[in-house]
Amino acid sequence: MEPIPLPSHIHYELLLQLLERQTMQAVGYQSPQQEQVHELIITLRKALSQQKHFEESCQRANLPIDYRWSLNSTSANSLPPDLCQPQS
Repeated sequence: MEPIPLPSHIHYELLLQLLERQTMQAVGYQSPQQEQVHELIITLRKALSQQKHFEESCQRANLPIDYRWSLNSTSANSLPPDLCQPQS
């Protein structure tokens, strides 16, 4: 079975840090948008938690997971054969 592609956890961490450190500061702590940013942060934390539960389910079922850093696959298995060979 092919590995199940999932976002790398670092993506969530990057978004959370951006929202907590920069976006929240930019909108101001007493602004109407502050609650919206807070809801975004909660939603991302829930998404990461749900992904971790899904990963645990996959592990129990012995399903492989492939953590992805982008939509562009960079594994050698997905590259055309001529790109996998060293150039002379």
